[in-house]
Amino acid sequence: MRRSLVVKATAGEDAPERCAQAFTVAATALSAGASVSLWLTGESSWFALPGRARTFELPHSAPLPDLLDALLAGGKVTVCTQCATRRGITPDRVLPGVRIAGAAVYVEEILADGVQAVVY
Repeated sequence: MRRSLVVKATAGEDAPERCAQAFTVAATALSAGASVSLWLTGESSWFALPGRARTFELPHSAPLPDLLDALLAGGKVTVCTQCATRRGITPDRVLPGVRIAGAAVYVEEILADGVQAVVY
């Protein structure tokens, strides 16, 4: 059985190290063969928009656009419904492959058998 990991990113440019850790852990787990779902909440919601990951800089960290591309290619990326609404982020504005979903979907994912959830 393939292990599953749900990572919730709660920080963006407001807390760059915490943000980078969430993306790095998610992408590393994906490359290790885990099924990965990354949830963008709070200020990390902005990274669902085209070009926003390119504005993120953190010395000695993997480039956020590369990590996001890997997660979009091999995992799931979701923006919290309320977080998106508060920021005016709509489904027609997000990157291809990003979905917007709410707490019920998040809870369903983290309560599934064999899932590990981490929050950054």
